[in-house]
Amino acid sequence: MTDRKHELAANLAKVEERIAAACAAAGRPREDVTLIVVTKTYPADDVRILSELGVRHVAENRDQDAAPKAAACSDLPLSWHFVGQLQTNKVRSVVGYADVVQSVDRARLVTALSKEAVRAGREVGCLLQVALDAGESGRGERGGVAPSGIEELADLVAGSDGLRFDGLMTVAPLTGEYAGRQQAAFEHLMDLSTCVRRAHPAANMVSAGMSADLEQAVAAGATHVRVGTAVLGVRPVLG
Repeated sequence: MTDRKHELAANLAKVEERIAAACAAAGRPREDVTLIVVTKTYPADDVRILSELGVRHVAENRDQDAAPKAAACSDLPLSWHFVGQLQTNKVRSVVGYADVVQSVDRARLVTALSKEAVRAGREVGCLLQVALDAGESGRGERGGVAPSGIEELADLVAGSDGLRFDGLMTVAPLTGEYAGRQQAAFEHLMDLSTCVRRAHPAANMVSAGMSADLEQAVAAGATHVRVGTAVLGVRPVLG
C-alpha cells in the first residue's frame, strides 16, 4: 500500500467511525447515511485510490477541474455529484458527467439542465440548494433558493424532462439567524424536506453536513454528508 493510500484509508476509517457513532447516538442505522467525498482540488489519482477503498460517491464544485477528472476516472464505479454554484454556460459540460446536481437554485438553471439532459439522453438527479440565510434578494450568500421558493422550484424540476427531483441540500449559513447554529439549521432543512415530500414523496434525499459538522447533520436526519478535508487533508492553495 502506498503512503497516500495508507493515509486515505486511515482518514476514511476515522470518518466512518464518526458517522457510525453519530448514527448510534441518533438511534439511526448506519446504512441510513451515505458518505460523499468532496474531491475538489485533488487529483484523479486520489479519486482512483478512494474508489479502491470502497468510496462510491464523490463531489466536485468547479467544472473546469471536475470534467477532466471525471473523464480520467470514467472506468470507475462512481456517482459524481456537482455541489458548486453552477452557471448556465457550464451546464452542458456538467451534464456530461454529473449524476446529481446538488446546487439547483433558480428556474433558468432548471431549464438549461433539462435541455442538456435531454440532448445527452441522460437523467440527472437534482437537489434544491436551500439558502437558510436568504435575504430580500431571495438568495443566500453562497447561492441557494429561499425556503419560500422551494415548492415552485421543486414542481418545475419534477415536471422537467431529463431531470429527477431527489430532495434538498444546504450549507450551514455563516450569517443570519442560523449562523453558528448548525444543528438548528439542519433540523430546519429536515422540516422543509418533510413539507416538500408531501407533493414529491420520492424526493427523500437530504444533503447536509461537512467535515466539521457531520455529527449535527446526522443527528438532524441528513441522508447524505459531504466530507472533504477530513478524508483528503487540508486542501492545497489554488494559484
